[in-house]
Amino acid sequence: MTRVLVVDDQPLFRAGLVALLNATPELTVVGEAADGETAVRLAQSSAPDVILLDIRLPRLSALKRVATSARVLVLTTFDLDEYVHEALRLGAAGFVLKESEPARLLAAISAVASGEMQFSPTVMRRLVAAYLRGDVPVAPWAPVGLDDLTDREREVLRLVGTGLTNASIASKLTVTEGTVKTHLNRVMTKLRLTSRAQAVVMAYESGLVTPQLAG
Repeated sequence: MTRVLVVDDQPLFRAGLVALLNATPELTVVGEAADGETAVRLAQSSAPDVILLDIRLPRLSALKRVATSARVLVLTTFDLDEYVHEALRLGAAGFVLKESEPARLLAAISAVASGEMQFSPTVMRRLVAAYLRGDVPVAPWAPVGLDDLTDREREVLRLVGTGLTNASIASKLTVTEGTVKTHLNRVMTKLRLTSRAQAVVMAYESGLVTPQLAG
């Protein structure tokens, strides 16, 4: 049984989510919250496996604190990309559109609960495009572990940041796709990243990629 905490500031929408989840045999709702601070308290007291959280929630900064207690699946309409970037920085395990079919939402909850990440190709394209357009303010910084990367690992991270797939990176570097995966896994481990989307954010915010270099 997967325990879910529902966090959304719209009472009717939240009630609909709760009804849907409670009607699903393998899921049980262990709490509801309308803001981040309440979500933190409930995450600590109800021990959910997954927190379903509205990306435009008041006090979104609480996401980092609840992400240490459970896997966070963010609900979004994707009309405000800056919220997506912030959620990635704060540890979201995935995104699902608010207009998704119920079956898609339930599948996403199941996947996140089992340890998978839920970032669709559409999310990746929008994320990279936003950086290329300069829509996301970037203040380069040196993340912990960046100096520990080998030259090849840094190059793989840079190419991931430009939106290339593993296959495209392998072709560009004249190596196998398996080799690219190995390098990327080492990058993720060293930089404590949990998803490819976070790697894109890191590539830009570390200064490895800039809109000028990627364009």
